[in-house]
Amino acid sequence: MSAGPDIRQRTHEWSDPAATAAAALHTDGLTFVRAMASGEVPSPPIATLLGMSVSEVEPGRVVFTLDPAEFHFNPIGSVHGGVYATLLDSALGCAVHTTLPMGARYTSLDLSVKFLRALRADSGTVRAEGTVVHAGSRTALAEARLLDGDDRLCATATSSCLIIRPDA
Repeated sequence: MSAGPDIRQRTHEWSDPAATAAAALHTDGLTFVRAMASGEVPSPPIATLLGMSVSEVEPGRVVFTLDPAEFHFNPIGSVHGGVYATLLDSALGCAVHTTLPMGARYTSLDLSVKFLRALRADSGTVRAEGTVVHAGSRTALAEARLLDGDDRLCATATSSCLIIRPDA
């Protein structure tokens, strides 16, 4: 296939992810996620690659935003389900992270996504709102909603996370 007028190009830059991971070890989860939201700590490469960012942070609640673009599209011209899942998973995981003390971390045990409405480039800024339902000593449960620019529900998700404490 030759390059022609229909070819688009995009450049991507990111910060060293090791610096972000190191910052997470030296503070509690809420402070860390707030530092990411403010830009004090660099966003992970997946966030810069997709163009998503943290817009709200509270204990047990995090909101990611994204402006859907053509480069998010699947072969049929709407935002790929993997983009939905990544937004929702990020909101879920970061919401759990806000509940953790310094040195603790988490890993997702599962992710269940329900797709309800298509997103396109004209859907407006979308929001993935993640909320912790239960934060236990070893596991956490979180749920998230993905809303388009008109506040219409586009997807929901739930996730269980394993909590890894420094003394474990």
